[in-house]
Amino acid sequence: MNENGQLQGQIDEINRKLDTLLDYMHEQKLKRSSMEDLTSDLSIIGKDMYDTAVAELENYSVELDPDILKLFMIKLLKNIPAFTSMVNMIESLSDLAKDAGPMVNEMIIDLTKKLHEFETKGYFEFFRESGNVIDNIVKVFNSMNIDEMPDYSYWKLLKEFRSPEMRKGMTFMVMFMKNLAQYGKIEPETLNVER
Repeated sequence: MNENGQLQGQIDEINRKLDTLLDYMHEQKLKRSSMEDLTSDLSIIGKDMYDTAVAELENYSVELDPDILKLFMIKLLKNIPAFTSMVNMIESLSDLAKDAGPMVNEMIIDLTKKLHEFETKGYFEFFRESGNVIDNIVKVFNSMNIDEMPDYSYWKLLKEFRSPEMRKGMTFMVMFMKNLAQYGKIEPETLNVER
């Protein structure tokens, strides 16, 4: 009876293992069946998408060579790291723009204030007038023929200095130099020089 009990135990063990194996095979069959169904559905969807794309392309008279399309897809897949790098660079530039935005705004505000200060001090007016003066100098210089200039005597030159135009010009130069010297004065106490 003991041998029969052992034999029956072994048969029961084999049956349990066979049941487990059959369950596993049944699960695999279900998975394979669901994968086949999914593949079938995807192929139907893909064919439908392909037919729709072909019809749309025909409407616009676009011809696609399947070999060229295949090569394009292969190149696209091979260059995924390059596209990823490009997207990362764009993200970095976007972050930089966000971070630099306030600094650029501050710089623009400072520049505007400085330009306003220059305008108040009269720099722009000075440059406009300087441009007019330079234009006049160039016009006068171009209109003069140096070869035909008269040879004045010292007496004639002294008389020319007495003309209203020369006096006005000389007065301007003297006043300009005097005022320039006033702005250029440096008080000795402002210098850090030991006496």
